[in-house]
Amino acid sequence: MNMQILRLLAFAAFVAIGAPLSAQHPAAAPQGTEQQAAPAAKPPEAKPEDTELWEPVPKVVTPGASNTAPPSDAIVLFDGKNLDEWVSAKDKSPAKWIVTGGVLTVDKAAGNIETKRTFRNYQLHIEWKIPENVTGSGQARGNSGVFLASTGTGDAGYELQVLDSYNNKTYVNGQAGSIYKQGIPLVNANRKPGEWQTYDVVWTAPIFEASGSLKTPAYVTVFFNGVLVQNHFELRGETLYRGQPSYKKYDAAPIKLQAHGDPSEPISFRNIWVRELN
Repeated sequence: MNMQILRLLAFAAFVAIGAPLSAQHPAAAPQGTEQQAAPAAKPPEAKPEDTELWEPVPKVVTPGASNTAPPSDAIVLFDGKNLDEWVSAKDKSPAKWIVTGGVLTVDKAAGNIETKRTFRNYQLHIEWKIPENVTGSGQARGNSGVFLASTGTGDAGYELQVLDSYNNKTYVNGQAGSIYKQGIPLVNANRKPGEWQTYDVVWTAPIFEASGSLKTPAYVTVFFNGVLVQNHFELRGETLYRGQPSYKKYDAAPIKLQAHGDPSEPISFRNIWVRELN
């Protein structure tokens, strides 16, 4: 077999082997004709019912006849008739303040009174009045307080200040609507002496670890005569006349009303009710 025939046979074998290999690699598309990626699938269209919750159904509470009247789930602490819900804060004996004409008036000699029941988180409504003939100035003019949690005798606890702050100058973290010595009220919403004033309060009690250390602080929101004066205010501890505030562990506590020792005429309260909050 001559050389020319051998060369032809070798070339034919090379072509036979290379053809299948080249078939596995498709030829590149001419420039400018690359395949486009398939478009992503459109997400399903949102439906109104996707964000509708049907449970848990809130319980039904019937409002009072007015915005100041107790709703159906309230605990009435004073309705103008008696002091059955109150005791002396000093020794737990029956409260001895004066009830007459549907009004509760402070008896300064009898001392502070507090609720028989204890509370943690709640909504409180309470109305109070400075005597029209009030005398004195500063902290000695219609002084009292609503202790949102009474943690002991005397003035132990967390105080929302009551005072005649209508044209009566004092330190601003001690005027009416203040969280005593801690929270300055956002505005002065006082009415004149002789007119009824209203506090509507949302109290969130502090939470403590088993060791007694603070886990979360207390917060309070206060509307004074319908005007916001404390907006989810964070307390630094119990309210003190002297020194810096600090926390001490408690679980549930009574609500306390203060019989302040200033020489001015005693103030009065009415229409006190509370709603416990989970």
